[in-house]
Amino acid sequence: MEWSERMEQLYALIGHLVQLLALWWQQLAERLWLQREQLRLWLEQLGVPAEQSLIVIYACAYLLVTLLVVLLVWRVMRRRRPVTGRPASQQPSIAAQDAAAVATKPVAGEATEALTRMAEAPLSLFERMRRGLAKTHDALWGRLDAVLGRAERIDAAVLEELEEILITADFGVKTTTALMTALQQRARSAELTAEAVRAVLREEILALLRAEVAPLELSASQPFVLLVVGVNGVGKTTTIGKLAQQFKKQGRSVLLGAGDTFRAAAAEQLAIWGERCEVPVIRHSEGADPAAVAFDAAKAAVARKVDLLIVDTAGRLHTKVNLMEEMKKIHRVLGREIAGAPHETLLVLDASTGQNALVQARLFQQAVGVGGIVLTKLDGTAKGGVAVAIAAELGLPVRYIGIGEGIDDLRPFDAEMFVDALFAPPARSTSEQS
Repeated sequence: MEWSERMEQLYALIGHLVQLLALWWQQLAERLWLQREQLRLWLEQLGVPAEQSLIVIYACAYLLVTLLVVLLVWRVMRRRRPVTGRPASQQPSIAAQDAAAVATKPVAGEATEALTRMAEAPLSLFERMRRGLAKTHDALWGRLDAVLGRAERIDAAVLEELEEILITADFGVKTTTALMTALQQRARSAELTAEAVRAVLREEILALLRAEVAPLELSASQPFVLLVVGVNGVGKTTTIGKLAQQFKKQGRSVLLGAGDTFRAAAAEQLAIWGERCEVPVIRHSEGADPAAVAFDAAKAAVARKVDLLIVDTAGRLHTKVNLMEEMKKIHRVLGREIAGAPHETLLVLDASTGQNALVQARLFQQAVGVGGIVLTKLDGTAKGGVAVAIAAELGLPVRYIGIGEGIDDLRPFDAEMFVDALFAPPARSTSEQS
């Protein structure tokens, strides 16, 4: 059960209890009011002055209700507390037990699942990649295997089906045409078998993804300025937080600039990431000039001699001219304060948008000179072929891909591993080590 569902159930329980207590309090008050004279006489016999008897009655009722609420909460908490037969100080040691020993414990439902996950061996990097691309893998390999498996020979009809598979996996028309041309050329020179089709597709896709691009060299400038752009909802702020954490683990000093001053709570969200990663954040009030934030962030980065400055920007549609002009202003401000800045502009794209992501990449590249792509949400879509389309049609390198929600699921893009994960058959061993 998800945390949000638990909280909803808890809120519903609290609301129900409040209603019951309010009804019970009303009934109690009515009974006290009806019996007030008898209660006053009884209190007078106990030595309570007549003028204070009503106050004492209500005080006693209030204390009784409070006591009942405390007892009820204590009872609920006691029932929810797992019974493990160990003192609280020894609970963490359960996670270190052998998986077989854990399985013998009579722990119910969710607790059993949690302990099983802790006892499992960590997944290899390839296995995480494969799981993250599962939907795209099924859309490509599953359908490809079905078509090739039932075909007695590879003819024009089979090639037409393969073309449809590639297009629906969002490889794009241009990229699909190039792949089909390679298959047709192979068919002219030799007999085209099912294995040959898989091999040709794998080789051609890998060649398209292996763009000649240098890795990010933070030592090329101090500070190295990384500008992050993209439309709303693609995961820019989360991507920045994960990047900051990863570079921090590499021993780099990082500073964040909260340049998204338009979206409500955007700066607060980035500040939360900064606290998690122990990275400082330069921010202004909501609605401030983003170029002013970039200016202050650049000044602070130079003064503090940090290795990397990552500047967030407001989500903007590539069709909004005024917002694109503002982006150019941020470029000018950064370049004036730090030579050559921004040294890299990363465009964050949502893989689930398919060919629309390709359109965004093309227009952002024309407007602000994008140097690399971060492709997020690959784990939630069957349209992972858009990574190939972007690399093939625009020549833009995919620098990072998001294959899950964990901080380690934003991975530097490895073309060979990506293609292996797409074309790996279901029975393939996943023992590759990260």
